[in-house]
Amino acid sequence: MKRVILFLITNLAVMLVLGIVLSILMSVFGISSRSYTGIMVIAAVFGFGGSFISLYMSKWIAKKSTGAYVIEQPRNETEHWLVSTVAEQAKKAGIAMPEVAIYDSPEMNAFATGPSKNNSLVAVSTGLLHNMNQDQAEAVLAHEVSHVANGDMVTLTLIQGVVNTFVIFFAKVLAGIVDNFLNGDEEESGGSWTYFIFDMIFQILFGILASIVVAYFSRKREFAADKGAADLVGAQKMRSALERLKHNHESQLEGSMMAFGIASGKSIADFFASHPPLDERIRALS
Repeated sequence: MKRVILFLITNLAVMLVLGIVLSILMSVFGISSRSYTGIMVIAAVFGFGGSFISLYMSKWIAKKSTGAYVIEQPRNETEHWLVSTVAEQAKKAGIAMPEVAIYDSPEMNAFATGPSKNNSLVAVSTGLLHNMNQDQAEAVLAHEVSHVANGDMVTLTLIQGVVNTFVIFFAKVLAGIVDNFLNGDEEESGGSWTYFIFDMIFQILFGILASIVVAYFSRKREFAADKGAADLVGAQKMRSALERLKHNHESQLEGSMMAFGIASGKSIADFFASHPPLDERIRALS
């Protein structure tokens, strides 16, 4: 329930901010919301704006939604090891030291998030710390550090922004065409219930297709992060971590963080999976 409420409040706030920005832009430049230029502006503001605001807030959202505890002063041997290991890997990868956090979950998982290479968060679950040996956990941390070093958060945000923009644009254009055809009143296009309903329908349909594109790039970034981890700690440790995951339940981590989670998530079909099958990832490291 906490995650749902946080999600709703965050999205309402984002929509409000983007709505204000859009109104100012349209007013200042005298752009009609019914013109193709106006529709593209609307699509770009909400498409890219929503993605980049989410990226900017990603660390805060991750901490709040998982209840992650950020290690500022290590209190025990495990925390000392986590901080020193991430610090060493970050130095090798050429990035600023990420914040290191632990969140309470029985699942063996980890994630990296943050708006840039020099402003990031790496978090691991208590389940991972309890069920993986040190070499395996070190490989998982290296995988997440590699995501940060590769700039995957920004890369996927840009891809999501482009995809969102085209989804919104084409949905609104087609909804306007359908609305004009059914109502026969071009002047009222964009203001009827017909337009609103078809706009939502097309956004859902195009959004499903667009998710295939985002998932494809996400899978490619997973392979790259595995390779980066192998470079940092050795391929054997990374393979061992992936083999350990094969014998464990798949992660249930939700939302944008799942794009960087180490474990493979469930999907309706491989085309929609954000992660490659573990067997493929293991073979790629052989």
